[in-house]
Amino acid sequence: MKIGIVDYNAGNLTSVVSALSFIGSDYVVSSEHSVLMGCDKLIFPGVGEANWAMEQLRVRDLERSLREFKKSGKPILGICLGSQIILDHSQESDTNCLGLVPGEAKHFPKDMGLKIPHIGWNTVEHNGKGIFRGIPKEASFYFVHSYYVEPKDKKNVIGKTTYGIEFCSSVEYENITAFQFHPEKSGEVGLQLLRNFVEA
Repeated sequence: MKIGIVDYNAGNLTSVVSALSFIGSDYVVSSEHSVLMGCDKLIFPGVGEANWAMEQLRVRDLERSLREFKKSGKPILGICLGSQIILDHSQESDTNCLGLVPGEAKHFPKDMGLKIPHIGWNTVEHNGKGIFRGIPKEASFYFVHSYYVEPKDKKNVIGKTTYGIEFCSSVEYENITAFQFHPEKSGEVGLQLLRNFVEA
């Protein structure tokens, strides 16, 4: 099982690589279309700004790679910024995104009286099934973000978190699963999520 990690100059690659190495996964980090398309699954990480990230994807022809991988039906895992730019649109810089999952990335309300960005550990409510199998109910994960995922169809929400407002912190749509939090920085529960993705 070969896991491809998409390198588009915006990913949190080091910690993702460290986590996959720790759990013994066979992986490759690449920005090459042919290499990524030859993988069994993709991890699409990311930190940074949505518009800049989309530009990086286009320059490297990775927009095409992600669209074709999605059409292939093989699993994709988005992390943080990678969970946002798989959507149709992001409010960050009014950015048109990949459109792999119907929905929009929205900025936290500025009047909710809490620090933005949301940084630190927070609870994710889930049903313990699928990607969350073996994860304790309401386990905590590490977040760093100012925007959050809002899928068009609420049935695609598989994890919720409260920070001023209740927001979607994990989404599942067809062959795509995405986390707003960083599983690779979330200790044993995060590693278990990555194991679940790799072994599914």
